[in-house]
Amino acid sequence: MAAANSKKKRPRKERKEQKKLARKATSEELETSTEREPDPSGPPAPMPEEPSLEPEELEPDLDLLEPDPSGPPAPSGEDVIFLESAETGEKLEEEPEEEFEYEEAEDEEEEKKYRRGFFRSRKVLSKPFTRAAMRRAIDPEFWDDAEEALITADTGVTCATEIVERSRKRILKEGVKDLEGLKQVFREEVADMLESFGPVPAPPAEKPHVLFVVGVNGVGKTTTSAKIGWQLKQQDKAVLFAAADTFRAAGIEQMEMWAQRVGSPVVRHKLGGDPAAVVFDAIESAQAKGIDVVIVDTAGRLHTKKNLMDELNKMWRVADRQLETSPEAILVIDATTGQNGVTQARVFGEALNIGSIALTKMDGSAKGGVVMAIGRELGIPVAYIGVGEGMADLRPFNPQEYAHALF
Repeated sequence: MAAANSKKKRPRKERKEQKKLARKATSEELETSTEREPDPSGPPAPMPEEPSLEPEELEPDLDLLEPDPSGPPAPSGEDVIFLESAETGEKLEEEPEEEFEYEEAEDEEEEKKYRRGFFRSRKVLSKPFTRAAMRRAIDPEFWDDAEEALITADTGVTCATEIVERSRKRILKEGVKDLEGLKQVFREEVADMLESFGPVPAPPAEKPHVLFVVGVNGVGKTTTSAKIGWQLKQQDKAVLFAAADTFRAAGIEQMEMWAQRVGSPVVRHKLGGDPAAVVFDAIESAQAKGIDVVIVDTAGRLHTKKNLMDELNKMWRVADRQLETSPEAILVIDATTGQNGVTQARVFGEALNIGSIALTKMDGSAKGGVVMAIGRELGIPVAYIGVGEGMADLRPFNPQEYAHALF
């Protein structure tokens, strides 16, 4: 029995020897060996190799209407709409690259720069759409993802729920079946919500129009004051700055430097002086010179400190007594602070009349939705939005452009 087994194993060893010899043979010898008839008395022919897969078995099914059987189970139900466009996923992946493509036309370049400022927020809000494209359907999971993404962008729970619910009803009613149409519905709902907060206050006909720029420490009030002044100068308005930040050592010098760059005069007092006196002198000077707008750069103050807020209220009363119409205040909010901006707006609104918001540092934040939370709770519209360091990077706020840049 052992002898029989050893005989059966010999042909396998011989095949191994033959393979070693064949690898050492020249190409000519291999060609001649392939032409010879196999020896029936020799070892059995080698086992045939396993057949390769057919090409059609390697190609994935790109039809979005047919869910991938190897993937997650296909969603089902009345609230499910299957996507029809096969290019949506690729567009989402290519979008960040488009952010850095530069066009020769200035208007196209400015638009791309504006969109780049929303890159972080858009990255957060694009995730639900990417996942929907991967599942190839708009299903209940998409609505949960969309609401979570809006909350992450600090729109607030109320705004997020309202936007998602209104978008869901429209999409199901209209039967939207492509990703671009899905995003367009969200853009329109966000823009409609922002417009519902009311318009930015129009400047009065009487001169001068006094504009207080207020906010907590470090949000960029002085640079925002200068950029607003530059915007007004482009509209042929005469601008005067009031350096009312008398507490910060470099505050007055910084305001003077920016005023020089803008090309406008500045009224200042010594360090540690009364900021209300600065406001009084600035308005008197503006009235004497026929200045159109007085921009008051105030000191940064914590909204939790009552004595500092009372001082701001004193400055407001001084200006209100000197003017025929009430002054206006713009609250500067750092976009990176998120929901804390709602608290800031509420407290500053108790000290003076906040007419609008300037949202700064949008290019470094994924929490740009805070303007919706503030508007929804306090009814304060957005006047300006900052997407860079340049003078022209503080732009008048447009709800449609904002919504399109987010989605």
